[in-house]
Amino acid sequence: MADKDEKHDTENEEDTIAKDIVVTKYKMAAEIVNDVLKKLIEKCETNAKIQDLCDLGDQLLTEQTNKVFKTKKDMKKGIAFPTCISVNNCICHFSPLKSEADSFLKEGDLVKIDLGAHIDGFIAVVAHSLIVGATPENKATGRKADVVLAAHLASEVALRLVKPGSEVYSVTDAIQKATECYKCKPIEGMVSHQLQKHVIDGKKTIVQNPSEALRKEYEKCEFEVHEVYAIDVIVSTGEGKGRESDIRTTVYKKKDTIYNLKMKASRQFYSEVEKKYGVMPFTLRSFEDEIKAKMGVVECVKHQLVEPFNVLFERENEFVAQFKFTVLLMPNGPMKITGLPFDSSSYHSEQTIEDEEIKGLLAASASRKAAKKKKKKAEKAIIGGEDAETAAVAEEVVAET
Repeated sequence: MADKDEKHDTENEEDTIAKDIVVTKYKMAAEIVNDVLKKLIEKCETNAKIQDLCDLGDQLLTEQTNKVFKTKKDMKKGIAFPTCISVNNCICHFSPLKSEADSFLKEGDLVKIDLGAHIDGFIAVVAHSLIVGATPENKATGRKADVVLAAHLASEVALRLVKPGSEVYSVTDAIQKATECYKCKPIEGMVSHQLQKHVIDGKKTIVQNPSEALRKEYEKCEFEVHEVYAIDVIVSTGEGKGRESDIRTTVYKKKDTIYNLKMKASRQFYSEVEKKYGVMPFTLRSFEDEIKAKMGVVECVKHQLVEPFNVLFERENEFVAQFKFTVLLMPNGPMKITGLPFDSSSYHSEQTIEDEEIKGLLAASASRKAAKKKKKKAEKAIIGGEDAETAAVAEEVVAET
């Protein structure tokens, strides 16, 4: 019995960042998603077609993951979360089908890009917000600027608290405080998950803006060394409550449920899901025959073989911003591996951060290297590190208050 337990522990360790090869796979996936995100940001211009952006994102994720570990024929790799482009009051998961009415970006739109990739089941995800046409010479202002800055700085606060020994609700509460400084609210019930091999929604979670019922549902727990998390900060200028609309859900994920499907179209659909995507989220847009996919998914959802990622909205005339990053909890400190530098010079807000705890967190470095040199305030931009612009934003916020 002891030998069996020892073997189980060893197998678990093989799948964690305690192994250098696992860290390497996470970093490879991260480099891919960061590169794809950068390319999509460059394409987010006035009159850009959202369907084309989503297609491009998925195409690049597939192409780039196929280029690594070519000799490992049995290794699974590819999209871990299909490209979603959610605009203005759309909170998340908007990834329209080719057959649906065309959607285009407009000057001044607040755009959220969300995507992910995996190498051998090790997942890296990212999300970024921007305002179409905003530049240092043509700054975004008003509530759009407020919510983008609130989400960005709240994600920076979260980064400084996601470390071994910290309690998950310390992150929940700090995100709440940071966003309130900009008169914004985190979207209620949005959850950040622990990432594990082939698992995008692990057991340990960080819930945003929870009701009393949600606080009871999501357990208190501490972060531990060798864990990996996707920290997802989604913030609204409104009341912070998501609601569904008549917009079609196109993103799904297979569940561990057994049911004998009745319809042939459903069986074909589910078979393709198992073969091509396994347990990773996927979009109906990726199926060659959209009509059959739309037919087949209905019975699968009804009997809980797949779960939907519903498209959610805030109220009209409100704005929602999102920043998501992947962080590895290494023995010598947290390692942020996804996310791009944020250009604060394109945004101007009348709001300031007055909360002393939040100011203190933002003034602290999130860099592992800088933790050894306490007087160092900013570092060169590195993948997963605290970039110079972020440090400048934090210092500027503290200086203003």
